[in-house]
Amino acid sequence: MLKGWLLAFILALFSALRVFWCSRSATALEVLALRQQLAVFKRKRPRPALRAWDRVFWTSLRRLWPRWSEVLVLVQPETVVAWHRAGFRRYWRWRSRRRGGRPRIDSETQALIRRLARENPAWGAPRIHGELLKLGLAVSERSVARYLRSRERRGDPKQRWLAFLQNHREAICAMDFFTVPALTFQLLYGMFVIEHGRRRILHCNVTRHPTADWVVQQLREAFPEACPYRYVILDRDTKWDDDVMAFLQAAGLQVKHTSVRSPWQNGVAERWVGSCRREMLDHVIAVNEDHLRHLLRAYVHYYHQDRTHDSLAQDAPQARPVEHKPAANAALVSLPRVGGLHHRYAWRAAA
Repeated sequence: MLKGWLLAFILALFSALRVFWCSRSATALEVLALRQQLAVFKRKRPRPALRAWDRVFWTSLRRLWPRWSEVLVLVQPETVVAWHRAGFRRYWRWRSRRRGGRPRIDSETQALIRRLARENPAWGAPRIHGELLKLGLAVSERSVARYLRSRERRGDPKQRWLAFLQNHREAICAMDFFTVPALTFQLLYGMFVIEHGRRRILHCNVTRHPTADWVVQQLREAFPEACPYRYVILDRDTKWDDDVMAFLQAAGLQVKHTSVRSPWQNGVAERWVGSCRREMLDHVIAVNEDHLRHLLRAYVHYYHQDRTHDSLAQDAPQARPVEHKPAANAALVSLPRVGGLHHRYAWRAAA
């Protein structure tokens, strides 16, 4: 292929030298005829296939002849410039290729470095390097730093937030609102306070008008005495105004606002709302405030006394004892909860 291209190039070169012995009128007519044929060819094949040596020819001609763009018809001049820049990058990539040096770290050690960085966001290269040495892996600190460049400097904010929730779960409570449409197409607002430790609902109530005074009164009922909690998590809803913030600070609670559009940061409260909707609200129509309040109280009672939770090792928020079968002929009875939507099961000795 290369020999054929060179032969065609040499023949074209000799044909071009013939121009120097022809008259200017004959040369102009030949150029006109060639341009007309190129125009016809371009109509038949708007994008002709070009080879690598074609690109080399035009990038070289661009350096040698200032008027190269005036006779170019196959491609745009910007395309030739792009070819030249691509060749420039390939040339310097070839010049900068690896020619030996320190051997690369094996993939297992690379994965271990990233694992240590992921599980310990506060660790830097020196700390990870020391841990690797204690594991018998001879890796330099500089190599560890090279594999940590793609990691954020301060680690993963999500992991730090989850670690905060896990380490302070006994001292954290959360608050949130949820809405329920009533039978008369009115919108009812439910407010609840939940603790993180045992997932207990500290308070829950309903209103049509969630004013600041109403919210503060609900907080007084949720925290009637000295507050045993240290942090409270809530979103950036405008219902949490200055009066609410002042009451929380007076109760000794440090407010932790979630980020904008980040419901996962208040996951305990969001999961309770989801459970309440799936297990009760999606199956009933609230007539009015009193009806919805009655339904929520029944669900909270079931939630505390009967419902098991994965995060509590399949226990209820108010510890539910294990009932062993008292006798071989004992019968299993079902106790309806939340109007029969759910049931609790227990053993009853035969009469």
